Amino acid sequence: MKKEITFNITKIMIGSFIFALSVNIFALPNNLTEGGVTGTTMILFYLFGIAPALTNLIFNGVLMFLGYKYLDKSTFYYTIVTIAFMSLFLKLTHTWGAEFHSPLVASVAAGISMGVGIGLIMNSGSTTAGSAILAKMANKYLGWNTSYALLFFDLIVVIPSGFVIGFENMIFTVISLYISTKVLDLILEGANVKKSIIIISEKHELIANTIEQQIERGITVLHGHGHYTKQAKQVLYVVVSRQQLRIATQSIREIDEHAFIIINDVKRVEGEGFTHKITNITKKEN
Repeated sequence: MKKEITFNITKIMIGSFIFALSVNIFALPNNLTEGGVTGTTMILFYLFGIAPALTNLIFNGVLMFLGYKYLDKSTFYYTIVTIAFMSLFLKLTHTWGAEFHSPLVASVAAGISMGVGIGLIMNSGSTTAGSAILAKMANKYLGWNTSYALLFFDLIVVIPSGFVIGFENMIFTVISLYISTKVLDLILEGANVKKSIIIISEKHELIANTIEQQIERGITVLHGHGHYTKQAKQVLYVVVSRQQLRIATQSIREIDEHAFIIINDVKRVEGEGFTHKITNITKKEN
C-alpha cells in the first residue's frame, strides 16, 4: 500500500512538473492559453500580470470544496498534493520561457507536454482540480470519456479567450487542446484498442475452434434464436486485439462466407488474458 502511494505521488510530481513546463515554456511566451482554471489564470496573467502560480493555488483551493463532496477520498487527497506541486513548479519555472517562430510548433509542443503531464497525474488517481474535477464527475455520473469531458469544459474557457489573445492564437490553443486530449486519451485508455466480434453462423463450432487455436482467444457462446424463423442460433462473442482482428475475420470468411459478423471498438478490457495472466481454469472463456 505504501509503495503504491509513493509511486502515485512520484507520478503526480513528474506530471505536475511537465504541466508547469507546458504553461511556462510553450504557452505563455507564445501568447497561447489553456482551458479550465489554468486558462483562466493565464488570461489574468495577460490582462493584469498576476502570476499563474498564485491564482492557480487560490482558484483550485476554492474548487476543492466541490471536489470534497463529489470525489472519493483518495482522489481528493491526491488532488491536494497535485495542486501543491503544480503551484510550486509553476513558480520555479516561470522564467524558463522560450519563444517559437512558429505558433503551430508552440501549440503542438504545449499540447503534447500538457497531455503527458495531465495523463500522469490522472493515471495516479488524482486530478488537476478545476475542470478536471468536473471531467471526473462527468465520467463517474454520466459515463463520459474523461479526456473528452475535459476538452468540453476547457473549450468553455478557451473560446472566449480569443478576445484577449486574439482569434489566431485562440485557434492555435484549440489545436493544442485537441492534441493534449489525444495524448491524454492514449495514456488513460491505452494505444492498443481492443475489438469485440459477434459472430452468427451455422458453422459456429468450427469457427470457435479455429479462433481458439489461431489467436488463442476464448469464445463465449450465447444461446439465442431468430425472431422470424424461431430457429435456435449459437452466437459467438470474442474480444481480440486490433492486430488479431484481421486474422479472426479472415478465418471466419474462409469457413463461412455467409457468416454474420459485427465488430465494435472496446476502449478497455480487464480480466484474464488482458490485464493479467490466463489460468488453466479460465483459459477457454472470456
